Amino acid sequence: MIAWGMGKNREPPPGNDVDDAALFRDAIGPVRELPPVPEPPRKAPPRAVPRMAARDHEEAVGEFRRAMAGDTLEAGDALCYRRDEVPGRVLQRLRKGQYAAQDELDLHCSDTAQAEALLRAFLAGARGAGLGCVRIVHGKGLHSDSGVPVLKNLVDRMLRQRGDVLAFASAPAAQGGAGAVLVLLKRPQLR
Repeated sequence: MIAWGMGKNREPPPGNDVDDAALFRDAIGPVRELPPVPEPPRKAPPRAVPRMAARDHEEAVGEFRRAMAGDTLEAGDALCYRRDEVPGRVLQRLRKGQYAAQDELDLHCSDTAQAEALLRAFLAGARGAGLGCVRIVHGKGLHSDSGVPVLKNLVDRMLRQRGDVLAFASAPAAQGGAGAVLVLLKRPQLR
């Protein structure tokens, strides 16, 4: 609104309709229109982050670490495991060494990473060859720096997680005792 004088009455006189925009245009005079300016380039949108895959991976790594940090086996402890679909008598026969080992893997002198890679490759090869029972020599862990049989615990955890392992048990004394494990594998499906 425009002030009409310096007195107390700042309102325009009645009956005089004044358009503020028209007064402004009259005061500044003619104008020329500026050419249109193109929009500035947009910042590229952020790349999509596969959050679900990352979360699933983190959960799997966490579960694996929890499993690895779970109850550790001592040097004299025996390994023993069977899937629910495997009868108990099969595990008893395995403990007694009544299944002949068709191949053997010796993990002595391997560090954890090497042992894990060797074990994965060995089990895949054994399953591919149609073997039913194999022996894995992991050692008793008596000379471990940490005092815990690292390879024995690694073998135990990895065998429990594999779907192609039906059962496993520490070998009888004549076949390696607490330093070896006998493993029953699923037979490959015939197509």
